[in-house]
Amino acid sequence: MSHARLIDRTRSVLDRAIEVYRGTPPGARLAATRDRLDQPLRVAVAGRVKAGKSTLLNALVGERLAPTDAGECTRIVTWYQDGHTYQVRARVGREERQLRFDREDGRLDINLDGLRAEDVDELLVTWPAQALRSVTLVDTPGIGSLSESAARRTWDLLVPDEEETPADAVLYLMRHLHTGDVEFLRAFHDSEVSQPSPVNAIGVLSRADEIAVGRLDSMASARRVATRLGEDPNVRRLVQSVVPVAGLLAETAVTLTEEEVGQLRRIADLPPREAEELLLSADRFVGTRPELGLTEPERESLLARFGVFGVRLASTVLRRKVAGTATDLARELAERSGLNQLQDLLTSLFFERRDVLKCRSALLAVADVVRDFVGPGSEALAGEVEAVVSSAHPFNELRVLSGLRAGWVSGKAEVVAELERLIGGAGGAIHQRLRLPPDADRGELTTAAADALSRWQRRAENPLTSYELAVAARVAVRSCEGMLADLLTEHRDVRTRH
Repeated sequence: MSHARLIDRTRSVLDRAIEVYRGTPPGARLAATRDRLDQPLRVAVAGRVKAGKSTLLNALVGERLAPTDAGECTRIVTWYQDGHTYQVRARVGREERQLRFDREDGRLDINLDGLRAEDVDELLVTWPAQALRSVTLVDTPGIGSLSESAARRTWDLLVPDEEETPADAVLYLMRHLHTGDVEFLRAFHDSEVSQPSPVNAIGVLSRADEIAVGRLDSMASARRVATRLGEDPNVRRLVQSVVPVAGLLAETAVTLTEEEVGQLRRIADLPPREAEELLLSADRFVGTRPELGLTEPERESLLARFGVFGVRLASTVLRRKVAGTATDLARELAERSGLNQLQDLLTSLFFERRDVLKCRSALLAVADVVRDFVGPGSEALAGEVEAVVSSAHPFNELRVLSGLRAGWVSGKAEVVAELERLIGGAGGAIHQRLRLPPDADRGELTTAAADALSRWQRRAENPLTSYELAVAARVAVRSCEGMLADLLTEHRDVRTRH
């Protein structure tokens, strides 16, 4: 079933559900769920307190919108969405209030206008931004916060007791795997349509530059740690992948100023040994070398924006002439911070699957209503939900991927690895599924898909194949057939145009 067909069938189920529950409280909830099908994907940024959630969100948006200090607004669930005007609203119960805000030093400063943080249910920030056109980002209070009420808000949003979560997917930040992280992610996946499903969660090894205490090779060390975490069976059951990101450097890279580049050049112009001694610690950087020509406030600002690792890396890049302009430096820092890798992962695992993830959320909402509000027509409606879920190939791929991650589907390592790729575990593009380069031509793709189809047909029909792997193999066969059909359609379209 194509994604367009899946959206149509899901919308049809929602229309039917709205009719069944018209005039009842669930009816309004279902109408809002139907509206969500036409809205951007909703991705929540969650994690333990001080994990760097707001900093990473700013990096993804490309602007310093989310507060990163310990102010009141960090204790409130905040939605960042695209719009034509700049606007901040607070939802208090059923009422929404317009709030005043300022931009100070490029950062958004929201005035709660006498409201206490604990009285505000949500903040809604509407901001015209290219990055927000395809995704609505949700910043959440830290799990494990000293404020129990703040931490509870994240649980209530993403792991509600009665309704489905309003998030289609989650970026979960962790500095290491804590018991609380495991508990939260297990609860986030505890739903009938997706259980257990790591496919709508990505793990981020945040503040990755701190792993090697700010050394230039910090990100290499962080990548090794992230790889080990990603291969851990317990982690694989909870998140689809783990990527290291130096969040502060990522935020600074996308908001870099010419003035900051000029200040960094002063450090880059020092002999390498002197620069290294200057950056042995934050205290040493701020308190020495007055002849450098940077005031103490300027040095403190650089540390706040880059951290020791970022100052060391940026000045080294400038010294080695790897980047000459502010634009070049910003591009280099974004790449080295891990931000580009995370954005590529978001695109292949979330955005290319957005229709599937949104349909999954919508069908889960209908399933919850049918279970909790039994009445005339609800049984037939439950059958419609089951029919869509069981017949939609994208959902079957998600089930097999979940089974692989949970260890329910097993086999030789190379067989399991190929199966995971074929069903979209590394991304939904045809070249990703077939482990070919992005510039592979149609002939290469067709040959590889046909070979994979033949290989998995034999595996599905082999009486020695375990039952679980045989079921998964049939899903892989359907995925291969779908790739071949798409390649044939593309070929016909090209011939028609010519």
